Amino acid sequence: MTRRLSYAQAAEELPGVEESWLRRHIKKLPHSKVGRAVYFTDADLDRIDRLFHHEPATGPLAAPTKPTTSAAAHPLADLRPLPRRGKALANVS
Repeated sequence: MTRRLSYAQAAEELPGVEESWLRRHIKKLPHSKVGRAVYFTDADLDRIDRLFHHEPATGPLAAPTKPTTSAAAHPLADLRPLPRRGKALANVS
C-alpha cells in the first residue's frame, strides 16, 4: 500500500521545507486530492525533490560539457511547412 502523507508529514520528509511552503505552492507541486483532503505519496515527494534539484554549472563539481560539432545538422532542418488550406496534399513532396 502506498503511503499517504499530509502536509505536515510531507514537510518532515523533505529537508528544509516548511508546511506553509507546501501549502503556498500546492498548485505547482505533484500531489493527490480526494475532496478537500490533499496528500502526498512517496513518488510525489521524489518528483518534488527532482523539480527543485540544481547541479552546478561552473566550478569543480560541474558536469563536464559535451563538445559540440558545427558540422552537425540542425535537428529541425528536415521540417517543411504544411501546404496552404485548400491545396491538395498530393502536391507536397
